[in-house]
Amino acid sequence: MADERAGRAPADDPQRHTESGLPLAQVYGPDALDGWDPAQRLGEPGVYPYTRGVYPTMYTGRPWTMRQYAGFGTAVESNERYHQLVAAGTGGLSVAFDLPTQMGYDSDESIASGEVGKVGVAIDSIDDMRLLFDGIPLGEVSTSMTINAPGAVLLLLYQLVAEENGVSGDQLTGTIQNDVLKEYIARGTYIYPPKESLRLIADTFAYCRTEMPRFNTISISGYHMAEAGATPVQEVAFTLANAREYVRTAIAAGLDVDEFGPRLSFFFVARTTLLEEVAKFRAARRIWAKVMREEFGAKDPRSLTLRFHTQTAGVQLTAQQPEVNLVRVALQGLGAVLGGTQSLHTNSFDEAIALPTAKAARLALRTQQVIAFETDVTKTVDPFAGSYVVESMTDDLEAAVLELMAAVEERGGAVAAIEEGYQKAEIERSAYRIALQIDAGERVVVGLNRFATDDDEPYVPLRVNPAIEAEQALRLAALRAERDQPAVDRALEALRRAAAGTDNVLPPMREALAARATVGEVCHALRTVWGTYVPRDAF
Repeated sequence: MADERAGRAPADDPQRHTESGLPLAQVYGPDALDGWDPAQRLGEPGVYPYTRGVYPTMYTGRPWTMRQYAGFGTAVESNERYHQLVAAGTGGLSVAFDLPTQMGYDSDESIASGEVGKVGVAIDSIDDMRLLFDGIPLGEVSTSMTINAPGAVLLLLYQLVAEENGVSGDQLTGTIQNDVLKEYIARGTYIYPPKESLRLIADTFAYCRTEMPRFNTISISGYHMAEAGATPVQEVAFTLANAREYVRTAIAAGLDVDEFGPRLSFFFVARTTLLEEVAKFRAARRIWAKVMREEFGAKDPRSLTLRFHTQTAGVQLTAQQPEVNLVRVALQGLGAVLGGTQSLHTNSFDEAIALPTAKAARLALRTQQVIAFETDVTKTVDPFAGSYVVESMTDDLEAAVLELMAAVEERGGAVAAIEEGYQKAEIERSAYRIALQIDAGERVVVGLNRFATDDDEPYVPLRVNPAIEAEQALRLAALRAERDQPAVDRALEALRRAAAGTDNVLPPMREALAARATVGEVCHALRTVWGTYVPRDAF
């Protein structure tokens, strides 16, 4: 049963198993909840263990934050898209950074060649950050930044630009992803070894406690593991195992759990398997509340609540018949809402082909607005409460997740399991199983392995101008010529000293960035002290 719980069920017929490989009954009734006391197990919304939602009124008071993920090319181009999204009614921005920025390299470094501005916006310095948020009311808009290894660097740039515009740190709201452990498991945009990465995260927690108290200092992500092939059970189990590691690190650094616990947030995927996704979110809330209270002794109710952002499943979008993705995204978004998400990004229908066009991004936002304002799912809290199937699936998922979390603990915790390659291997096994099912036609993908056509209309995608790389290099050359280089050198040396000792690295990092040190220079300063991570399978 352990193998089945971990997502490795034989699943000869995917229609009789959930996405996680758990058995799926044809009919659910009272016997599925034998011995189950609804009053005792369900509780009320906004009350421990928060199975029914983290707030008593949920969307009946106000809808979730409609957050759209965007960033491409230059800061100026991305800024134009942000203004379009704000005008269209989005309540939160979510910044996508290009790969060089995510890896802590400047646009003019040889390793960045061919990647500048491709999968997100290129941010090399405070000059770029000023352009990125030009005219955006940072005191009113919540901003999420999908940045991990150099998360502290981009957060400080954001704070500096906000202060230049008269918005203090205690007014800023939003989230930095800052979840480097999942990078070792699924994405690969890590820089430093795990120990040093965790130290940087703990320093960020401590800095923001006083400087940016309303900003979420980490978004512990299962989304990218899901995109790599993790099942819902693996997604939640490995995410919560990572979260447990972050909490332990912060406590070991001298922080009280209730000092940083309320600022922890999470990031999950929403797949088209709507029922299992709703159950997944409910189970995740219940498990995290118990972990924080029973294992870490958290007393602040805000520390116990698993608040999360959701993004619809990019991995389930198809380049074939891309308009069908509009239907997929609507179902995925509905699942996230029924599961009680706090914010939501709905993917554009053309993302399997290229960067979203402005029209596609607007349609994605409209999808959320239709769910919020034209359906009745926001008129009552937790519409699926008491459903035989959802409650049974929630229990099954909870048991499976706890079993997989225990397997991580048996290996010494998340970091030790990562160094062993455990999570990565488990996810790859699940991804392979699903790929085989799709190839065999056992798992239906509309427009791909069933209901395909030969007369798809041609689609004209949005393309990034390759001249951006040269333009960014020119901007960097001008910046280095104009700035006070001795001041930059002094600031970077102060950063290296802090990294070699025990002082919080964010204050000297902030000074370096304010002096117009680049993202790459700051990250290289830390590389010289902390080194870089080389995975075991690289040998």
